[in-house]
Amino acid sequence: MLQLRPNCECCARDLPGDSSEALICSFECTFCRDCSDNILHGSCPNCGGELVRRPIRPTAKQPDSTASTESGWRPPLPPFTRASAIEKVRLAEDGWNSRDPQRVSQAYTLDSKWRNRAEFAVNRQEVERFLIRKWAKELDYRLIKELWAFTDERIAVRYAYEWHDDAGNWFRSYGNENWEFSQNGLMSKRFACINDTPIKESERKFHWPLGRRPDEHPGLSELGL
Repeated sequence: MLQLRPNCECCARDLPGDSSEALICSFECTFCRDCSDNILHGSCPNCGGELVRRPIRPTAKQPDSTASTESGWRPPLPPFTRASAIEKVRLAEDGWNSRDPQRVSQAYTLDSKWRNRAEFAVNRQEVERFLIRKWAKELDYRLIKELWAFTDERIAVRYAYEWHDDAGNWFRSYGNENWEFSQNGLMSKRFACINDTPIKESERKFHWPLGRRPDEHPGLSELGL
């Protein structure tokens, strides 16, 4: 059965199953006609495929059991509380520890603006290409993030990650990031400053199996970083 996603993945506009304004690609990524025409120019930003009109499913044929829960919304949403900002930071950490460029890029708006060190990106596709290059270089990557400050739609974090290059040289990279979010919870701006410190393999502090940091693993403050 065709999946009916309820929102435009670009602007978060509601697109119920009987909407005539919904367009999809062959993977069912969903966008409104305005975003397709004025921003995406008829091409899916995720797969590059053509966006075509989604068939209308009459309301009477949309039982709750078949409704999709996928959308362009990425909770928790602004305005942030301390608890929701901490949750947002942990979700970002988990995503980056997957080392999956496509998955991570979906957390950013289509027109997301980045500065990472001295490199710039101005859309989601450039973000994904950057992440592909990053994790081809930074091997056995493990990351810990920690909330530093927050306002209604902005979050500041500090973090550290350990990795080695293809010659086996280990590094610990220390960074600070400033984030700004759109109303749908996707990150629209990211500014990152990072410094790399060579370490010996015996000086490593991050030893969990590749992937998500276990809940019981200490954070940056507990590790004295």
